[in-house]
Amino acid sequence: MDVPRTGARRRKLIRRSVLALLLLAAVPLITWGLSRLKPAAPSVDRATLWTDEVKRGPMVRQVRGLGVLVPEEVLWIPATHDGRVERVRLRPGANVKPDTILVELTNPDMVLEAEDLRWQVRSAEASLRDLRVKLETTQLDLRATLARAESEYVQAKLKSDREEALAKEGLTPDLNVRLARATAEELAKRFEIDRKRLDISSASTEAQIAVQQVQIEKIRAALKLKQSQVEGLKIRAGAGGVLQQMAVEVGQRVTPGTVIAKVAQPSRLKAEIRIPETQAKDVMIGQVASIDTHNGVIPGRVARIDPAAVSGNVTIDVHLEGALPAGARPDLSVDGVVELERLSDVLYVQRPVYGQANSLVGLFRLSPDGKEAQRVQVRIGRVSVQTVEIVEGLGVGDRVVLSDMSAWDGHDRLRLN
Repeated sequence: MDVPRTGARRRKLIRRSVLALLLLAAVPLITWGLSRLKPAAPSVDRATLWTDEVKRGPMVRQVRGLGVLVPEEVLWIPATHDGRVERVRLRPGANVKPDTILVELTNPDMVLEAEDLRWQVRSAEASLRDLRVKLETTQLDLRATLARAESEYVQAKLKSDREEALAKEGLTPDLNVRLARATAEELAKRFEIDRKRLDISSASTEAQIAVQQVQIEKIRAALKLKQSQVEGLKIRAGAGGVLQQMAVEVGQRVTPGTVIAKVAQPSRLKAEIRIPETQAKDVMIGQVASIDTHNGVIPGRVARIDPAAVSGNVTIDVHLEGALPAGARPDLSVDGVVELERLSDVLYVQRPVYGQANSLVGLFRLSPDGKEAQRVQVRIGRVSVQTVEIVEGLGVGDRVVLSDMSAWDGHDRLRLN
């Protein structure tokens, strides 16, 4: 016989109510607990990361730039006269000497002018010879006149002396003496005048000959100049070196000032390096530099800094102080590194992918066991080509991730596999 259980339904209802209350209380607690949990850190393969350890010690500040080797002295060879290119003797790459002919020009008008001046010189020389003959003839006529005047004067003097001697003896009247004396004095004056005329004629002869000689020299100088201009139609190198550029072709018409060719000395090169304008502010003339030609490194010093920036770069000239390696030639691409300063005792690490001087960047610092990486804010001070100064945020021995971590910008913690 079944015995009815009293209060069973009530106990069952109470138990269900308690379970429901516990369940209702557990849901907020579980939700609150889950909200307090940190999100799961994403996993990253450690082998794909570039890391370095923070160190303290000396640090060399450097800046790097790309550039080319260029000749220290470049000779641009222009055309000095109008002409047409008749012949191009050499092409770029040829070794040249100062008197090496590069291009031959033609100018018929200039050649004709030189020939005309040559005939003018011959005509002036013939005129000088004719003038000499005429002046010598005049000189001879004057000398003959002077000789005749001298003879007449001597005869008159002798006659005057004779009349005076006879007058002393009373053998001739005084009138004859005075007439003879007057005639002698007249002929003496005529003789003196003819002698002065001969002297003046000699001076005049020299002056006329000098004038004609000056005229000849003038035409000769013009001829010499014209001949040099004709010779200048043969364009020469003007200096020893290598022909870098030939800017004309056969048949081309050139005018004075037109660039014909470019000659450089390949043994005297310098480096033109382009430094980013943000890093060029600390570059100074005289700083030590090294130029990598990919076939050797050449020491040098900064010799010039371009005052203007072009396309975000400042060009500097580096004077090379070492021997050029084999294969060094103009326009060869090179890498240049300029040493700015040496810091004696600073906290530094290798330069991360992102990070400018005097900036605040976020870097992932590895945990001591190397299994996790935590993002920390690091203040960077002075920077170099390969290293940066750490001002705050890291200590000696800390290992940080330097590679590009932009893919994990939304995470402050990583798990390293």
